[in-house]
Amino acid sequence: MRTRSVALLAVAALGGAVTAALPAAAASPVDRVLAGMTLPQKVGQLFTTYVYGSDANTPSPENRRLYGVDTPAEVVARYQLGGVIYFAWTNSLQNPRQIAALSNGLQAAAPGVPLSISTDQEHGVVTRMPAPATQFPGGMALGAGRNPADAYRTGQVTGAELRAAGITQAWAPDADVNVNPANPVIGVRSFSSDPSLAAALTASQVLGFETGANVSAAAKHFPGHGDTATDSHTGLPVITHSRAEWQRVDAPPFRAAIAAGVDAIMSAHIVVPALDPSGDPATLSKPIITGLLRGELGYRGVIVTDSLEMAAVRQKYGDERVPVLALKAGVDQLLMPPDLPLAQRSVLDAVASGELTEARIDESVRRILTLKQKRGLLTPWQPVDATGIGSAGHLRVAQAVTDRTVTAIRNDAGLLPLGPGKSVLVTGWNSSATGNVAALAGALGGDALVTDQPDDVLAAARTHDVTVMLTNLDTAGRQKALVAALLTTGKPILVVAVRNPYDLTQLPGVRTYLATYSYTGVSMRSLAKVLLGITPPRGKLPVAIPGLYPYGHGLTWSTP
Repeated sequence: MRTRSVALLAVAALGGAVTAALPAAAASPVDRVLAGMTLPQKVGQLFTTYVYGSDANTPSPENRRLYGVDTPAEVVARYQLGGVIYFAWTNSLQNPRQIAALSNGLQAAAPGVPLSISTDQEHGVVTRMPAPATQFPGGMALGAGRNPADAYRTGQVTGAELRAAGITQAWAPDADVNVNPANPVIGVRSFSSDPSLAAALTASQVLGFETGANVSAAAKHFPGHGDTATDSHTGLPVITHSRAEWQRVDAPPFRAAIAAGVDAIMSAHIVVPALDPSGDPATLSKPIITGLLRGELGYRGVIVTDSLEMAAVRQKYGDERVPVLALKAGVDQLLMPPDLPLAQRSVLDAVASGELTEARIDESVRRILTLKQKRGLLTPWQPVDATGIGSAGHLRVAQAVTDRTVTAIRNDAGLLPLGPGKSVLVTGWNSSATGNVAALAGALGGDALVTDQPDDVLAAARTHDVTVMLTNLDTAGRQKALVAALLTTGKPILVVAVRNPYDLTQLPGVRTYLATYSYTGVSMRSLAKVLLGITPPRGKLPVAIPGLYPYGHGLTWSTP
């Protein structure tokens, strides 16, 4: 297999044979590479998908089943991929050094043009690169902090660590405006229900990734996924906003991202009848992608689909038609087709039949190559070694940012801050056996009880001065009943929503209530400082809690 430098020299040589016929102003690096590509190579650049394996050259039966070859390197080479996306479930993300070695191996296998290697590192509930990489609390927590500089720092630190592992494209930030508390797929991934705040933080995080760390950002999910009660992974959401509502509510974060120079915008698999009455999802809608995003908003960067494996984009058309229809709509980059060989053949066949032209393919490849050039990917790949990931400086930034996000919503019992010498029990929803309950208990110097057995929790609560109950009612289970039972003990009960702040609407009788928007360890440390009176709560609700508290509500108190 050719090395990266040899492959690039070959492409440059091919381009050099035709550049003499081009105007001098057109002979850019992008033009030279594009001129030397065959049609199959161009079509390969349109696709980003996952490969199975923790290193580039170890066989996996999943690669054989899906792609007809054994190793990640062989998948990249055979399909001449433009990009690869990493997930824990594909064994791509285990630890920083493994990720860096995988990136180096895949780049060595890429024929001609380096890969855009990507992952969904939004933080909070969508975190792909594990600790010791620096962890932040996610979008809605940053909305509670109200600080664009913190959004920038989050993007900058995250981008630097991604780049150190060889990841050059982040599928973040989430630019959706979460105006529907019942939204099952966005929720705390959104910065806010307020379009202005969401726009300011979206733009700042884009700049953090791109200017601060030289990593491509992607604002998602256009034209706006914030007002739905349907998960597009499993169904087809319909957004009923009028065009005027879309302009007022959904558009501002995308306009701000475009003004900030965002490298990519990800489409949503949603139907918005006011923007396109055809019933096609936005990903396949020319009025939305070309008319609205390209035309009205003036966006000139890369447009990428959300995952083409999702049910919402597959309901109306077959898998062989979706890639072609997305390109006809104006999309450039095709993410995770369920059948990559079929998808590539479909695009090639569409060019052969005249349904798509090679000039149309060139438009998208040129945008993708321009993005790669901007991020230094049209030069020979320089191996990475994960240096700096999870550094002490990065961890300090994450803790400082998170300390500004904890929101005290109700303190009617005057329980907070907790006085000295109290015995504290921490229980409730737990992200893992050693997760947030244990992390908070350790930070408080209290006892952790990881169980959903009400009798055990009530018995332990009666022997402690105060019980901290962590809730995530998205997972339902026994949490509501357990809170109600704890309230009958006569002992002080403190409830903390560690995901959606809306939990309080289902918990009558709770008199002390906080929200962290995140169950990460860094959030639990910030929460402990607030509970103990070490730092005051600084967060303000970035969304309203329906019928109870308005946007912007948040208590605070003085600390020593």
